[in-house]
Amino acid sequence: MTGLQTYRAKRSFGVTREPRGKLGKRGHAFVIQKHAATRLHYDLRLQLDGVMKSWAVTRGPSLVPGIKRLAVQVEDHPVAYNRFEGTIPKGEYGGGTVLVWDRGRWRPEGDPHKALRRGHLSFRLSGKKLHGGWHLVRMRKRPGEKRTNWLLIKQRDEAARTTHDRDILKEMPLSVKTGRTLEEVAQRMRKARRKKSSNKRRKKTAKKFRRKAGRAKRQ
Repeated sequence: MTGLQTYRAKRSFGVTREPRGKLGKRGHAFVIQKHAATRLHYDLRLQLDGVMKSWAVTRGPSLVPGIKRLAVQVEDHPVAYNRFEGTIPKGEYGGGTVLVWDRGRWRPEGDPHKALRRGHLSFRLSGKKLHGGWHLVRMRKRPGEKRTNWLLIKQRDEAARTTHDRDILKEMPLSVKTGRTLEEVAQRMRKARRKKSSNKRRKKTAKKFRRKAGRAKRQ
C-alpha cells in the first residue's frame, strides 16, 4: 500500500476521531505526539511529499548525544494529523490518549529521499521544545523481523544536554497546543462523550413525546 492507504486501512473513522486526511502540499512541518497507548511513547512525524513520515520513539527523544532511542517506523500519516489531540477509543488501532508534545519546522541536511533510502537521515528541528541537529539511523533487520527499526540520536551542538541536565520529557510534559496533561486531555474527551450521549438521549425522549402528542391529537 502507498500514500495513506495503510493509514486508512488500520482505522475505523466512524469510531475514531482521527482525521481521514488526504495527501497534502509539500512542506517542512514536524510534530511529536505523546501517545499513551499500550505503552507510553512519542510519535515523531516529518512532512515529506505531502504526508508525515512517522516513527514511534519508544522512550521519547533524548537531548544527550550518544543516547540512542529506538524509533520504529510506522505508516505515513496525513498532514492533518499534526493537529490531532484526543483519545483513540480502546480496541481501535493505537487506542489511547494523544497530545501534541512539540511542533515546528524541520530541515533535512542533504537530499532526504536519498538519506532515507540509504538509512541515515540527518536533519535539524526548530520547534517549541526541540532544536538543533538530529540523526535517524536505520538498523539492520534480523531474520524474520517485520518492523523497520531506526535509532533517533541527538547531534552534538548548542541544543544538546549532558546526562547531568534535566530530562526534557520531565521538564516539559505538557501539550504545546492546549497546555494540558495526558490525563486532562482524556478527561475532556470523557466529558465530551458523556455530553454527546446525554444529548442523544434527550433528542430520543423528545422524539417519543412528539409522536405520542401527535397520536393524542388524532384520537
